[in-house]
Amino acid sequence: MAVRRRKGNPELVRLVGELKKAARAHTAPVWSTVADRLERPRHQVVPINVGQLDRLAKSGETVVVAGKLLADGRLAKRLTVAAYGFSAEAKGKIQAAGGSAVSLRELVRTHPDGSGVRLLA
Repeated sequence: MAVRRRKGNPELVRLVGELKKAARAHTAPVWSTVADRLERPRHQVVPINVGQLDRLAKSGETVVVAGKLLADGRLAKRLTVAAYGFSAEAKGKIQAAGGSAVSLRELVRTHPDGSGVRLLA
């Protein structure tokens, strides 16, 4: 029988459980996809940079990053960005562009059905 390894970070384990619960309760596949990506081993999770958000997202969009958002590049669009983690500089760039950086829990509370949310990873 294969041994299933759990994440060592209890906060991450709790968040993954909450995302899966929200996906089942609201029939929102975006939250189960985010949970699955957060459960991956750390070396399989690719961080996203602010410059990639500027290139891929449209202004006014709500974007989810399943992992950490880093500050490389520039951001000229007003976005609402939810991620598991933000670098301090990335958070500052989002706010300087007129957007907002929120936690995944906050985004699940405001968009429980996942409508209007775009997953980037």
